Amino acid sequence: MDWIYLVIAGLFEVVWATTMKLSHGFTKINFAIYTVIGLFLSMFFLALAVKKLPMSLAYPVWTGIGAVGSIIVGVILFGDKLSPLTWVFVALLLIGIIGIKITSGS
Repeated sequence: MDWIYLVIAGLFEVVWATTMKLSHGFTKINFAIYTVIGLFLSMFFLALAVKKLPMSLAYPVWTGIGAVGSIIVGVILFGDKLSPLTWVFVALLLIGIIGIKITSGS
């Protein structure tokens, strides 16, 4: 269950990053509110995950999910353009996240 909490926390990391962009510097109040809610939920689920998971595993996985998820959202929703080499490094991030889970023994 701890890893599920961690994945949920990472997904909310993507939510708050996306809604922060959509808030246009917190000038659009509805998206600013969603950002704060996303931040809270991300931290809440991260806190649940680190009750049992080591911080040295949970934190990099959490940030990795947020990073990869935000890249994907940026490309799909905002039309961000990434070079093929950048995609290689995104894949390496994803491989690192999966590797941490596989080798953690949790």
